[in-house]
Amino acid sequence: MTAKRKVILVTDGDIYAAKSIEYAAKQIGGRSISQSMGNPSVKTGPELVSMILETPHDPVFVMFDDSGLQGEGPGETAMKYVAAHPDIEVLGVIAVASKTHYAEWTKVDVSIDAEGELTEFGVDKYGVREFDVKRMSGDTVYCLDQLDVPIVVGIGDIGKMGRKDDVKKGSPITMKAVELILERSGYDECTGKREDKSIP
Repeated sequence: MTAKRKVILVTDGDIYAAKSIEYAAKQIGGRSISQSMGNPSVKTGPELVSMILETPHDPVFVMFDDSGLQGEGPGETAMKYVAAHPDIEVLGVIAVASKTHYAEWTKVDVSIDAEGELTEFGVDKYGVREFDVKRMSGDTVYCLDQLDVPIVVGIGDIGKMGRKDDVKKGSPITMKAVELILERSGYDECTGKREDKSIP
């Protein structure tokens, strides 16, 4: 029996997110599906699953983006398909905050603010703590409450947050979210993998 592929879902697909996720994937020895980038998403669930299954290393990062579309857009439709696929195990979700006109709410297990601190409160796109406990708004989060995933980590706009998550600085907020997901999922303990410090 083939082992399930280990996947981390990311609810943002713009160029800044893509650069930060690519960086994070390299740091931990994983892979990012670069073709999942898009604002909005253009790849379908079946197309993404095929790419995931062909990717040589876990964990695999996949980006989804509805670009502010109201309700369930193409990114969320694809995300639901990927998350429910029998050959895929979702390690966790990085839920990205936004302030689009049609922003929707989702529950999060924990958030990481722009200072890199864990908080029970949601955060906004700048990584500033909000007033709702374990709840935040975004434009590709409509379906997250329906998914059976071990952890949802809320963060501000990946690769941005007033340059505090800039990839030139090592995308520290994104990296912390990734490390938290790997820790909570038990992935590190199962594989013995550790962060690869050799990659700049």
